[in-house]
Amino acid sequence: MLEELRAKNSRVIIGLMSGTSGDGVDAGVVRISGHWKDSEIRLIHHYHYKYPEEIKRLIHKLFDFDNTSIHFLSHMNFLLGEVFAEVALETIKTSKLSEKEIDIISSHGQTVFHSPYPEDIGGFKVRSTLQIGEGAVIAERTGITTICDFRVRDMAAGGQGAPLVPFADWILFSSQKGNRCILNIGGIANVTILPEGGDIDDIIAFDTGPGNMVIDEIIRIISSGLTDYDKDGAIAGKGRVNKQLLETALSNPYFNMPYPKTTGREIFGRTFSADLYNKGKKMGLEDEDIVATVTYLTAFSISQAIYPFNIDELVIGGGGAYNLSLIRMIRELLPDVEIKTHEDFGIPNQAKEALSFAILANEVVFNSPNNVPGATGASKRVVLGKIVPGG
Repeated sequence: MLEELRAKNSRVIIGLMSGTSGDGVDAGVVRISGHWKDSEIRLIHHYHYKYPEEIKRLIHKLFDFDNTSIHFLSHMNFLLGEVFAEVALETIKTSKLSEKEIDIISSHGQTVFHSPYPEDIGGFKVRSTLQIGEGAVIAERTGITTICDFRVRDMAAGGQGAPLVPFADWILFSSQKGNRCILNIGGIANVTILPEGGDIDDIIAFDTGPGNMVIDEIIRIISSGLTDYDKDGAIAGKGRVNKQLLETALSNPYFNMPYPKTTGREIFGRTFSADLYNKGKKMGLEDEDIVATVTYLTAFSISQAIYPFNIDELVIGGGGAYNLSLIRMIRELLPDVEIKTHEDFGIPNQAKEALSFAILANEVVFNSPNNVPGATGASKRVVLGKIVPGG
C-alpha cells in the first residue's frame, strides 16, 4: 500500500483538525508531490464543520475531568470517529472530487488530555496525551486509508508530543529574508520561530499560553452558556485592561517556564478561567473589563514569548486571527514587526492546521521522520502517525 502511494506523482490527502476549543472540525484537501523540503503543496479545498450543539456539549463534558467516566470516554472515541468520517465524506463532496481520488485521510483527533511533564507512576516516569476520534471507524466508513494518533510516538521518544505543526511551518514558510515567526491562535497559542535560512534543527517552537481558551470560557460564564466566543473581539473592545487582574493571571508558573513547553486545558481551562473571573468581580470589574484583560493576557504572553528572537515578520493564523481586538493589541505590543496573516500566503486562517496534518501524513508514506525535536524535546527524529488501511 505505502509502496503504491510513494510511486504516485502526487497524493491527495484530507487533513482533519479539531482543536482545543472543541467548536468544530477544519478539513483541508491537499495535493502533495515529493516530500520533505522537496514537497510541492497545493490546498485544493477547505471545509469547516461546526459541531452541532449536542456534539459540542458532549465534547466539553470530556473537559470536566472530575465527572468524566471511562465508559463515556470510550463511547466518545467512537462517536467522534463517526463524526470525523462524515466530515471527510462531506469534504470530498464539496470539493467535487470522488472518494477514489483521495489517497489518505489524516486525522489529528480531538485532544481531551495532555500531560507532557513526567510523573512517577508504578515505578515508571510517565507522560501522556490522548486524542480521540477512532481512526478505525474513519477508515471503515470511508474506505480510505487513515493516518492518526500523531502525538504519542514523539512522547515515547521523550518529547512532549507537541507542538507538531512546526514541521509543516518549516516546509511552508521558511524564509531567506529575515527571521519569521508563525503564530497559531487556537484554544492555545503556539509559535514557530524560523531563523533566516535555517534548517529543521534551527527551529524553535512552543506554546506561549492561552490563545482563545480563556477568552471563550469567560464569555461562556458571562452569557450563561449562550455564547462561547467574543465575535470580532467586540466585547474586549468595550472594556479596559486591568493591570492587577493581568498580573494575577501572569503569576501562573507556565509563563516563566523555559521552552520547549506545551500546555492545554489542564492549566488554562475551566478552573483557571472561572477563578480569574471571580477575582475580577471581587475587584469590582465590569464583564467587559475582564474580557479585555484576558484578551490582553493572550496578546502580552505572545509578544513576551517572541520578543527575544528579533522577529522581522509575524504570520498569524487560527481562529484568533479574526479577533480584531486581539490583533490590535499584538500590533501595539510589537510595533517594529511586520504582521501578516496566513491568508497573505493563500492559506485560509483556519485551514493551516488541517493542511499541516496532511503534510505530516505525506511523510509517513515515505517512512520519513516528521517531528521536530527542537520543538518537542524528543531525543530523536521519529515517524509520527499510526496507519489504518482503508477497506
